Amino acid sequence: MSHRVVALIGARSGSERVPGKNVRRLAGHPLLAYAIETARQSGVFERIVVSTDSEEIAKVARWYGADVPCLRPDEYATATSPDIEWIAWTLPRLEERYDLFAIVRATNPFRGPDTVRRGLEQLLATPEADSIRAVERVKQHPGKMWELTIDGRTMLPLLDQSHLDVAWHAGQYQALPPVYVQNSALEIAWTRVVRATGTREGRVLAPFLTEAHEGLNIDDEDDFALAERLVADGRATLPAVERDPYPGPP
Repeated sequence: MSHRVVALIGARSGSERVPGKNVRRLAGHPLLAYAIETARQSGVFERIVVSTDSEEIAKVARWYGADVPCLRPDEYATATSPDIEWIAWTLPRLEERYDLFAIVRATNPFRGPDTVRRGLEQLLATPEADSIRAVERVKQHPGKMWELTIDGRTMLPLLDQSHLDVAWHAGQYQALPPVYVQNSALEIAWTRVVRATGTREGRVLAPFLTEAHEGLNIDDEDDFALAERLVADGRATLPAVERDPYPGPP
């Protein structure tokens, strides 16, 4: 049985730390272009939909071959708007019904089509899961984190370690229990979980382990500068974009 899958790319216009982030150019193309190409080249989606509140971003999306069926309402495009709001608003407005959706963010330029295929295969092979979410092993372990007392004169471990023979904060990283942090490289879920749970991920999540620079998310200017260096040095590869660069601003 084949499943109908839609790619959802959120690209709101407001970005405080990196102005115009979703359409800022990296190696000649807007970041949005790489997300669209990643989805297209993966070959698993029946439709690639960009959700935006900006007509200018919509023009960029259409230039690179994505659909923008309607603009997102302003109330679902604020800096504090959770993803579930625009996802739940978008899915019922698509003419077709889909079994699964993937969130393919523009801010992860080094997550390529193979990553998407690998993620979908994993979810389909994990029938007990409602979704997969990209994670990577933490570099700053919570076992070595502290919180200050009210007066700030002393501190306590963030995690209770009184039951341990050797506290995590006193041990080597290699001896600590593995802990993973989510990144924004990829999320894929059954669309039924949106209706059933009011969330984008459901109740049972499977870990999708990212590799190398797949999980690099451009969240601030330092991240963007790092992405530029990785491309310039050949340490990371962007998906090939098969269209001419968007001709106007941004």
